[in-house]
Amino acid sequence: MDWFEIKQWLSTASGLNMDALHVHAGVLGQILAALMLRRSLASPWPWLAVLGFVLGNEYYDYRYEIWPGDERSEQRAEGIRDAWNTMLVPSLLFLLARFLPRLMRPDLLPPVADGPSADPG
Repeated sequence: MDWFEIKQWLSTASGLNMDALHVHAGVLGQILAALMLRRSLASPWPWLAVLGFVLGNEYYDYRYEIWPGDERSEQRAEGIRDAWNTMLVPSLLFLLARFLPRLMRPDLLPPVADGPSADPG
């Protein structure tokens, strides 16, 4: 079973289309890379690991599926869309963890003032 068949199997077994699988793979890949590298999501290394995997996967797809003639530009556009789908959430997680760590750690948030103007919930 080659890489393309594994991806097809994952799509069929999970009931998710390929676009959804790209989103899930990006997030899971970033978390697994952070765990394996023993790095925070604020570190660029887990994000770069996902980017490397995405570029390798899209290169494989481009070489594996040869679209005819004029459709080659559509194939490139689909590869860009796949990379966008895969990298969006990992990029947001990286940026939030790096530049707004308080959103990731409630214990770092400033205390909420009690009083009539305080948000009740």
